[in-house]
Amino acid sequence: MFYETQSNRHGLAHDPFKAIVAPRPIGWIGTRSSHGVNNLAPYSFFNAVGDKPKLVMFASSGRKDSLRNIEETGVFTVSFVSRALLKAMNSSSAPVPPEVDEFTLSGLEAAEAQLVNAPYVQAAVAALECRATMITTLQDMEGKSTDSHMVVGQVVGIHIAERVIHNGRFDLALADPIMRLGYMDYAGIDGLFELERPLVGSSP
Repeated sequence: MFYETQSNRHGLAHDPFKAIVAPRPIGWIGTRSSHGVNNLAPYSFFNAVGDKPKLVMFASSGRKDSLRNIEETGVFTVSFVSRALLKAMNSSSAPVPPEVDEFTLSGLEAAEAQLVNAPYVQAAVAALECRATMITTLQDMEGKSTDSHMVVGQVVGIHIAERVIHNGRFDLALADPIMRLGYMDYAGIDGLFELERPLVGSSP
């Protein structure tokens, strides 16, 4: 089959784009507002984009709290999503008002970054401390602004739990990562599964 994305007439029950560009690591972004409110949210448009220096990016569909907080403070963290934190990660994706702390909502302890003013997930087996180097609204091929906003950050500090270091390596089998696919699908080292996103006000 073939279809043009401008019309998006693919004839399928669901748009296949995100399922094709998969698997994707989950950027579990931690920020703090200028008023001191902690925020935690998972983003599936996330990846490493450089090594010297170490750079990561995530993209927000719409102007969400993470984006606004980074615009205000210039910093953020990225916590590693492992199988053990799957339920909490899903809970933190609930669409709640800016004054709601998703760490508390998800039953997670927030740890303080050492080099930036932002929290990360204490229980995560790894976390990145980042300073924003670029925040931009993405454009389409006609040069028109879209509702997708990209943040690029330079990694200035890395936390790793000793229990996932084996033979001098960050052991992914021990870290047990969760990756995002299309639809409601996710992937772990042991295979694929579905996960429904929480509704507003649902308990973790």
